[in-house]
Amino acid sequence: MAKEFDVCVIGSGPGGYVAAIRASQLGFKTAIVEKRHLGGVCLNIGCIPTKALLRSAEVMESIQHADDYGISVKDVKADFGGMVKRSRGVANKMSKGVQFLMKANKIDVFMGTGVFKSKSELAVNDEKGKETESIKAKHFIIATGARPRQLPNLEIDGEMIIDSEKAMTMEKQPKKMVIIGAGAIGVEFAYFYHTLGTEVTIVELQKTLVPVEDQDVGKELGKIYKKKGMNLMLESTVEKVEKKGKGVKVTVKTKKGEEVIEADVVLSAVGVTGNVEGLGLEDIGVKVERGAIVVDKSDYSTGVDGIYAIGDIIGAPWLAHKASHEAVVLAEQLAGKNPKPINYGNIPGCTYCEPQVASVGLTEAAAKEEGYDVKVGKFPLSASGKATALGHEEGFVKVVFDAKYGEWLGCHMIGFGVTEMVAEAVVARDLETTGHEIINAVHPHPTLSEAVMEAVAEAYNEGVHLGTPVKNK
Repeated sequence: MAKEFDVCVIGSGPGGYVAAIRASQLGFKTAIVEKRHLGGVCLNIGCIPTKALLRSAEVMESIQHADDYGISVKDVKADFGGMVKRSRGVANKMSKGVQFLMKANKIDVFMGTGVFKSKSELAVNDEKGKETESIKAKHFIIATGARPRQLPNLEIDGEMIIDSEKAMTMEKQPKKMVIIGAGAIGVEFAYFYHTLGTEVTIVELQKTLVPVEDQDVGKELGKIYKKKGMNLMLESTVEKVEKKGKGVKVTVKTKKGEEVIEADVVLSAVGVTGNVEGLGLEDIGVKVERGAIVVDKSDYSTGVDGIYAIGDIIGAPWLAHKASHEAVVLAEQLAGKNPKPINYGNIPGCTYCEPQVASVGLTEAAAKEEGYDVKVGKFPLSASGKATALGHEEGFVKVVFDAKYGEWLGCHMIGFGVTEMVAEAVVARDLETTGHEIINAVHPHPTLSEAVMEAVAEAYNEGVHLGTPVKNK
């Protein structure tokens, strides 16, 4: 006999587990179905463990430059296995935290694969496909997330051609690695492995690293990565990968012709696609396009009564914080509340390489394409007292304003710790804060956050720390 609930959530990532908790808080009898790990990709094999690995690389890099700070350190070497072990420990701790939250909020957890039998009933199947439970619910929330996308000519085998999951759990550090794709995942792993001593080559189709970011940011990161000693092959594509002994031969098509690179392993980091297969969606009429469930983002409905979807499964941006916000909004809508809709133009993006990258809103190029007359301000961190004291002078803060009405169109940062700074711009944009309100808000000194205010001041020709000539009004 089927167990009955008000809300059943399929998938326990940042979208799923938050949806389940908020639904339970609002009085719904709630169940959650998870086929692998509570916490999903983010907590177990994504955001959290990669940040642990990157922290190890940051510590390693700091020690490598200890002489710059008047500290003498000898015989420094990376314990690759120890770094991976620490990363897994962090992930396990966070996953146990989700387990605790499920119990604390009296949410029934079912381990297995959810498959729709009808629009009102879900089968929970074990690894062999055998039904172990049946769940009926008034509302189903699909939050099954996404997985690494595969290129047609590049089949991931988990040994010589790997995805991001394997990259964070490798048994042995490779001597040479080719990374295909210079988005967030690609540049983060590039930084990690290069810092540990792996010879890294990045192959990217576009003109800059992190191509979704402002071009100035991508160019700056490319300059810094070249200085670190990475091999960057921009405006290039991988034509084929051939296994050769214990390694691979990678044929790369560049503007100058073909080039062959030998490596121990190839990391495919070319984006993600939604986990839409095996759920029985086609049987109940849920529409899928290009690896994503089609929803009305005003209420996350799929067009099938009682079936909703949130998070990576509904497409870009593929961000944990977006999924969590969608979860809260949807749960509150189901409870008859009137939550504030998400402003999808004001969702920040963060990349945790070193230097870090963070942004929100329109790039300068996108703003101009949309017809805005823009004011642009830029403040280099080399002019920041705090950045100089920290020994991290690379990067800048760049802001884009509408010259006519003063709307803060975009904020783009590259530098040490900038992922912790971007929230100021997110909140300010949400409150429709003007540039002069940012300038007039007293920022603490010495801090990195001052750079935001300084960049805004430069946009309005009121900066005092760069020696910029004042324009007569």
